[in-house]
Amino acid sequence: MRSKSIFFLLLSSFLWSSESFKALSVTEFQEKLSDSENKKVFLENYSDWVKKSDKDVNSIISLYETNQLYRSYVYGRNKDWRGVPILLKDNIDAKGLANTAGSISMTDNFPRSDAHLVKNLKKAGFLILGKANLSEWANFRGEKSVSGWSSYGGQTRNPYNYDYSPCGSSSGSAAAVALGLVPVSIGTETNGSITCPASMNGVVGIKPTVGLVSRHGIIPISSTQDTAGPLARSVLDAAIVLQAISGKDPRDEYTHSIPSNYDFDALTELNKDYLNGKRIGLIMPDLNAPNEALRLIGKVKKQLKSLGAEVIEVRFYGMPENFWSAALFVLQHEFYIGLNSYLKKSKSRMQDMESIIDFNELNSKQVMSFYGQEYFIKSVESAPGRTIGSVRTENIYQESLKTLEYAKKAIDDTLADNKLDALVGLTRNTAWKINYQTGDTFENGWGNGALSAISGYPHITIPLDFSDNLPTGVSFMGSAWDEVKLLNMAYSFEQNNKFFPKPIQDKN
Repeated sequence: MRSKSIFFLLLSSFLWSSESFKALSVTEFQEKLSDSENKKVFLENYSDWVKKSDKDVNSIISLYETNQLYRSYVYGRNKDWRGVPILLKDNIDAKGLANTAGSISMTDNFPRSDAHLVKNLKKAGFLILGKANLSEWANFRGEKSVSGWSSYGGQTRNPYNYDYSPCGSSSGSAAAVALGLVPVSIGTETNGSITCPASMNGVVGIKPTVGLVSRHGIIPISSTQDTAGPLARSVLDAAIVLQAISGKDPRDEYTHSIPSNYDFDALTELNKDYLNGKRIGLIMPDLNAPNEALRLIGKVKKQLKSLGAEVIEVRFYGMPENFWSAALFVLQHEFYIGLNSYLKKSKSRMQDMESIIDFNELNSKQVMSFYGQEYFIKSVESAPGRTIGSVRTENIYQESLKTLEYAKKAIDDTLADNKLDALVGLTRNTAWKINYQTGDTFENGWGNGALSAISGYPHITIPLDFSDNLPTGVSFMGSAWDEVKLLNMAYSFEQNNKFFPKPIQDKN
């Protein structure tokens, strides 16, 4: 009997080659697992392959052991997406794995329960594979940060060129999907942290309306802007996951704003001809934009017209002078409140932001060898009950929120004034080289998404084209709760554009 068992294991290892696991869709992976005679061996071989395949890119920060994966599969009762593996960004609570936000200060933070979205994934049958690396503290620790780097997880690299940035903060979530390690992953966004890595790693990313997905059990930055969303290789796979994680949660008051008639079933009922007859506002690059941006927007315009859409060129005007400073203050103020609330309920020895600041100073060689913690310090200074000059921080915060109303107004007015169904534009420029001396290179870039992030409105990006052998994305944006409409537009564009990029090591 023992010899037969050994033979079977060897045979299984042979049959499940690397090509058997790579770049499977949600349905393809489920079918392969379902058809396998020995589910535990399948999962063990898959997990081993993931570890080996991630060696150069370093997208994963932690994985469940095979026995835990198998138990989760066996006890999973929902057959819809049973056994489909999914990675979580390492700022999302999952029992049995530390939730670190990429910081060595949080390695003892083992949550008491799953985040609400994780519970929803398990109810749908998804198998939580582990955690993806991220930009430490979701890129909100200090100035001149390096996307994809964390003191706990190290540096995640762009699968298309290891010298280039994967963007952040959901860098590992995007890179793992781009590599084909998992069909889908979960990222989080405050301002660009899903859409930027999705675009630069050549995958689909969905930042839903704030409130569609509960933030309970996610290490926060901003109560008004934070949201979680899926990253996948196709719009359909991303839509399947969005449908699974969405819904109301009594522990997140923002989910109470979901319209009573919101059609969750329609999220996966996609129509490849949907763009026909739609009025699309094409967000034009700045007049000083490089020729490459003009080439790409020209391609988008041509594709939209070929699909029967009416294209109206638009630009945003009238942004308040203090808009960006107000946006930063809101994040700092909300970060202090949200993080302290999370820490006080956690099992971590870090119980407030001040203790993390002290920890970082004591461990500065490991934690702050490349950049500092200016945003942490400014968040403490912006906390409730303090004054800046002679003005209370609460008053500055309320005035800043009023300033940021421009974001919603700009989008809503542009849609209404031009009788548009949606806005479309370039997600952002291609990846930049990783540079630990200068940090990320956001200056002189081009793209869209900040207004969607600050307004809390939905934003979907899909792969568009290569530029200098690096992927770029096209964005579909709208008003609150427009996910069904935007998903159909993105799907229509995707199915007709047929640009499904592969990392450099897959091109041979």
